[in-house]
Amino acid sequence: MSKSTWFETVAEAQRRAKKRLPPSVYGALLAGSEAGTSYSDNTASFAQLGFAPHVAGASAKRDQATTVMGQNISMPVIVSPTGVQAVHPDGEVAVARATAARGTAMGLSSFASKPVEDVVAANPQTFFQMYWMGSKDDMLARMERARSAGAVGLIATLDWSFSHGRDWGSPSIPEKMDLRTMLKLAPEGLRRPRWLLDFARAGGPPDLTAPNLAEGATPAPTFFGAYGTWMMTEPPSWEDVAWMREQWGGPFMLKGVCRVDDARRAVDAGVTAISVSNHGGNNLDGTPAPIRVLPAVAEAVGGDVEVLLDGGIRRGSDVVKAVALGARAVMIGRAYLWGLAANGQAGVENVLDILRGGIDSALLGLNHSSIHDLGPDDVVAPDGFFRALGT
Repeated sequence: MSKSTWFETVAEAQRRAKKRLPPSVYGALLAGSEAGTSYSDNTASFAQLGFAPHVAGASAKRDQATTVMGQNISMPVIVSPTGVQAVHPDGEVAVARATAARGTAMGLSSFASKPVEDVVAANPQTFFQMYWMGSKDDMLARMERARSAGAVGLIATLDWSFSHGRDWGSPSIPEKMDLRTMLKLAPEGLRRPRWLLDFARAGGPPDLTAPNLAEGATPAPTFFGAYGTWMMTEPPSWEDVAWMREQWGGPFMLKGVCRVDDARRAVDAGVTAISVSNHGGNNLDGTPAPIRVLPAVAEAVGGDVEVLLDGGIRRGSDVVKAVALGARAVMIGRAYLWGLAANGQAGVENVLDILRGGIDSALLGLNHSSIHDLGPDDVVAPDGFFRALGT
């Protein structure tokens, strides 16, 4: 990676992404719902936590390797599934190549812009993500396609709610990229010529479809067409969660757990792992940051299932705080999307390198030779910081 394209923090990746992307595309990545209370708390909460460092006796070597849902990974960071990564022509395939190069796993969204077959070919350590949408036959067909493609686990995301409206305004996302739409968006694109040139070289603008939701030989639905199907599907029960887990038959993560009672129900449903998450603040605004509710969930079910955290990770020190408070690993979303937008595959690798370096520095300061040595005593939290929901 050349010096001119390298960045040293995730914040710099975000600044570069903002400069490179059309405003509507950048706004779609920023997202958040309503007043953005949860979105802001996801990152601000990490800044409220401190460390209790040592000054001598540190190990010369520090180990970050761990496992998630049976997959050996080189660091306690995996990529969270996010929809339609059309911020770069290579999209999820670039992310797959980057995560494979850095020895970690990735989640692939049902709403992804690239087919599961192409992504698994680039990174065999791919977990396929599904929403509860459509008929059970539709969902079985998606599972079978993911299984045939070689996906090594399933992520069920159930925490997406109908939270509409943003105080700072919602981006205008078109239904499809036809000639009329391209003419309408031309002024935005011309303001970002490098982004436009990247897609021109790749054959044209993103088509905004969801190929992993195609049924049989029918064309892939548009993002909003698929979104409409999800909206019209009756929400799942805990029996439905158990059904999905049983039908998949392999490693299974339930994403979006914030409450202790829900975590226990997930254990009863037979899940392999849970992700403590509020959907990156794109959900019910006012839901606490995941790091605030993590310790209570981990204490309740950490001996029965793997507990991960998803939300607000911007630094390696954030990862260390999460692991110290009970997470096996974390999942990153916006952080790698900023990297993808800034510099494609190399940008995602850059983000992962930033996190790896930050984890190593924090371990050094805390005198630990392994992430598995971390514990609550390493973290300093203000009074009233943590929340125990559903106890």
